[in-house]
Amino acid sequence: MRRQSLIPALLVLVVAAVASAQIPDRPEKLTYPSLVWNVPNPTPLRAVLPNGVPVYVSEDRMLPLVNVQVLFRGGRYLEPNGKEGVASLVSTVWRTGGAGDLDAAALDEKLDFLAAQLSTNVGDTTGAVSLNLLAKDLDAGLALLMKVLQAPRFDEARLEKAKVDLISDMKRRNDEAADIERREGSRLLYGEDFWLNRLPTKASVDGITRADLVAFHKQLANPANFVVAVAGDFARKEMLAKLGASLGAWKATGPKVPPVPQPVASAKPGVYAVDKKDVNQGRVSIGHLGLRRPIPDEEALQVANDILGGSGFTAWMMKRIRSDEGLAYGAYSRFGVGDQIPGIFYASFQSKSATCARAAMLTLELIGKLRAGEATAKDIETSKKSFIETLPRSFESKLRTVQRFATDELVGLSHQYWTGYRARIAAVDAAAVKEAAEKRIRPDQLIVVIVGNLDEIFKGSPDHPDASFEKFGPITRLPLRDPMTLQPIAH
Repeated sequence: MRRQSLIPALLVLVVAAVASAQIPDRPEKLTYPSLVWNVPNPTPLRAVLPNGVPVYVSEDRMLPLVNVQVLFRGGRYLEPNGKEGVASLVSTVWRTGGAGDLDAAALDEKLDFLAAQLSTNVGDTTGAVSLNLLAKDLDAGLALLMKVLQAPRFDEARLEKAKVDLISDMKRRNDEAADIERREGSRLLYGEDFWLNRLPTKASVDGITRADLVAFHKQLANPANFVVAVAGDFARKEMLAKLGASLGAWKATGPKVPPVPQPVASAKPGVYAVDKKDVNQGRVSIGHLGLRRPIPDEEALQVANDILGGSGFTAWMMKRIRSDEGLAYGAYSRFGVGDQIPGIFYASFQSKSATCARAAMLTLELIGKLRAGEATAKDIETSKKSFIETLPRSFESKLRTVQRFATDELVGLSHQYWTGYRARIAAVDAAAVKEAAEKRIRPDQLIVVIVGNLDEIFKGSPDHPDASFEKFGPITRLPLRDPMTLQPIAH
């Protein structure tokens, strides 16, 4: 009873203490201590396996799980001519087609028994084989991982199923205007014959055999191409020993994959339009080829793009085209800076057919304002704070941290990129934003891609008689491509 009688007295003391702290009467008057966060140091996390493979290892005891990711150089750019689609099929059947002494069903059963997730992915220029499982099953999981890495069986039945699925996906290539826009935009910006635009056709997929998958896998699955990221519930020393005895015992089977080919030339500036009469809105993208790291004004360019259309509802394009004019649900921009190949600069939106030209003219107007240095101090400060305050998300867990470092080493991005990132963003001022926009966004090189009902789009709106796509340059009508052959459909 005596202890219970103390509770009301303690509550009174707590209330009095809180009252004496002078709580602000308005939320905006609240103050918070400054965020103190530093980019993690990769040096203590990095090790090298006996065969020379770099590995980033981080203990994380929060959950009884282990994640192992073997990243590799190489991808779709290595596809032989006439075998377009082999990278996609390897990506699927590498995992589903069995491995070593386990057929496809047996491998599935082993992984299910361990409640393990093992996935394979082959991208455009890099890929990964990833394992996630309970820490207690690590030895069994690593054994399965090594079987999949070294000796995939590429089961014929699973290969045929993957080919059927890929062809089924290809049949839907013209269903969405967005897919057509991306496909034609890539051809115009990177070049018709660039490897990125050599897409699978029914003929190329039908001609792919198991032997093609084996040969393609052999190029990728070479320790000379690997960087590894590991995080989870383990002791670092023990994990390195396990990796050394398994992955580290695998000798390189040849040199690294060749470097990624670079684009040569884009199409001529102007308007390129694809007729799709079954939609009542037009999709429009306006842009040109972007850049590849390193570039000295990357941070200023990031801020400039963020102000133009990269930051959602606070961006100029969203406010002017969506909120003020009501011409689109969304309007965005991106300036791509790639590690392997140049990215793409584009400003894009989807609008009613009659108002596409008006929205395009507004986009061009906003680009002009950005290049003229009309970004305000508030615009710039808001954007800079966003970049600085969201950087920790890239390192928000032990797993993301080691994956970030492994990916950087894979593509050759220096750690100094991150350690100096916030300072470089903080140093961006109005002059830097203007200079970057003026130098890097080139109105005379703009390629406009339109997909929609062209008769209605080019007719325009009587409310905006001065809005016309002809002001962007000559107009070229592109034929819609057959989804299975990618050849122009004759009208």
